[in-house]
Amino acid sequence: MYERIIDAQSGQRHWLAVALPKAAPAIGTSTVLILARIWNANGAEHSVGNGWLMGILATAAALAGGSVATGRNADSVLAGTAFAAAGTLAFAGVAAYADDLPLPLLLWGIATVLAYALAARYWRTDRRETVAYQRRTIERHENHQHTETVEIIRARARVETAREGGAYATALAAALTARAALPGFDPAALSRAGLPDLPLNHTAIEGTRK
Repeated sequence: MYERIIDAQSGQRHWLAVALPKAAPAIGTSTVLILARIWNANGAEHSVGNGWLMGILATAAALAGGSVATGRNADSVLAGTAFAAAGTLAFAGVAAYADDLPLPLLLWGIATVLAYALAARYWRTDRRETVAYQRRTIERHENHQHTETVEIIRARARVETAREGGAYATALAAALTARAALPGFDPAALSRAGLPDLPLNHTAIEGTRK
């Protein structure tokens, strides 16, 4: 039930909001490939200095990621970012250094597959968290709605009870008034018939006796 509700809510979003995150890994690796080939055409092809530069940067990023991942205060986000940077630098260095496209395209395909594999893990985690959050929200809303409905029913029942009690009291008072106006009415007959006595105002009675 929750999945259908969430899917219905997600379907109302603009298609770009759904498509862009899915295309981000391919866009990222394609951008690196294009920039590397532009760099290749502008002097990076077979440039040992540029190759060493990218190799050193990639190695430094990988070492930083390993240090963050194995340290006392390990941070998976920083470690993942460092390793991603190392892979990007290595991919860009090879794509810029190589003279032909087959090797850069092969590395682009591998990088794209790895990027989607890593992104899928985060997408699943985000999906589970989103489903859990919306499920809790729906449950809280339903509980509040149920409580409000119960309170409304109770309030209406109290109002109806008070209204019926008031109508009964009014009808009883009118009946007693009409009965007292009849000739030959004997209040003592009510007691002999087993009816309860009406409450008496003792203060008024004492004042009348005086």
